[in-house]
Amino acid sequence: MTGKDRRGAKPGPDLDTGAFVRPDPMVLAEEALIPQHNLVEPPPTRFTHELVVDEPYRYDRPKRRAGEPDGVLPAGTRVVLMIDGEERSRVVDGEGRYVEVRSASLRELPHG
Repeated sequence: MTGKDRRGAKPGPDLDTGAFVRPDPMVLAEEALIPQHNLVEPPPTRFTHELVVDEPYRYDRPKRRAGEPDGVLPAGTRVVLMIDGEERSRVVDGEGRYVEVRSASLRELPHG
């Protein structure tokens, strides 16, 4: 089908021909990328702790405002405790993100 429909609008893609419309490309902001020094490869498969609440996390980016987290790990996320701090700890999640979270949000998993 070509041209315009009865309302004068161009028709959408003809799905019977196998044609499809690609979305416009876009470049993600720098904040959308995991900094290389905050990525552990391969990611861990064994964990020491889990989060007991949804927990905002932060990478250690220079010039980052303290009030803005880089994301949120949901309650129940299993992590490996790397640095055990009094108020803040560094952990690695199952996707290999090496991040900082509140120490109070962590619960040690039973050994076994």
